[in-house]
Amino acid sequence: MSYARTAILLAAMTGLFLAIGWLLGGTGGALIALAVAVALNAFTYWNSDKMVLRLYGAREIDPGSASELGRIVAQLAQNAGLPMPRLYIIENPQPNAFATGRDPEHAAVAVTSGLLGVLTPQELSGVLAHELAHVKNRDTLTMTVTATIAGAVSMLANFAFLLGNNRNNPLGFVGVVLVMVLAPLAAALVQMAISRTREYEADRIGAEICGRPLWLASALDKISGAAGIIDNAPAENNPATAHLFIVNPLHGRKVDNLFATHPATENRIARLQAMAGHKTAAPMRGPWG
Repeated sequence: MSYARTAILLAAMTGLFLAIGWLLGGTGGALIALAVAVALNAFTYWNSDKMVLRLYGAREIDPGSASELGRIVAQLAQNAGLPMPRLYIIENPQPNAFATGRDPEHAAVAVTSGLLGVLTPQELSGVLAHELAHVKNRDTLTMTVTATIAGAVSMLANFAFLLGNNRNNPLGFVGVVLVMVLAPLAAALVQMAISRTREYEADRIGAEICGRPLWLASALDKISGAAGIIDNAPAENNPATAHLFIVNPLHGRKVDNLFATHPATENRIARLQAMAGHKTAAPMRGPWG
């Protein structure tokens, strides 16, 4: 996503904070919320990637210490015209992956141990190419900032009942209820609005980076099936970060498809299969020959 879309998203989240502040404390509450929002936006710009990686217990690795993973990422980054990102492994049995970082020069790609255990090198390259597509599109800043602020909005909503006993609250108990119900919903809608389009676009560009759309299609099929039965406890406890992953990591807390953060896997696979029927970029050279 462009910097303009990032600015629009941050402005929307700032507006949501202002609305929450006004509903809970009138004009004074709105001013406090504005100050908090400005500080939070600045903090998340510089630190949101670190926060997300820490949340999932990601361990940074030297590309040379994971020879196959490092060689695949290095070749894909070269294909995409990107600097080599930092690499992280998350000890988690659910196969999944995400990218983060405020720009390509500060990007990180994290994969779970479960992902490394179930995918072939070709499928792994498809997943990593998808994540590098997010880096190339500069989605990663938007994704991490969205996750952090949406989590903060939800947390504030949880405290709405206590914070709502302010005599400056213009709507009284009704305002408290509105915050508790609508604030998390609004944050989820912002995530949903950016998530489906960016996943389709990252699939398309990722397929071009590695040159083989069916590699990613096969990986998505495996990951989606496993994610439906294998827990990802940190994601279940922090659902605001679910949209970061290549496949929705949540299954313990079902939500209606209308509010799903990811497109249906079968639709993504169908698009990749259609791409495979057309001329694509030359396949990358990898460690498998």
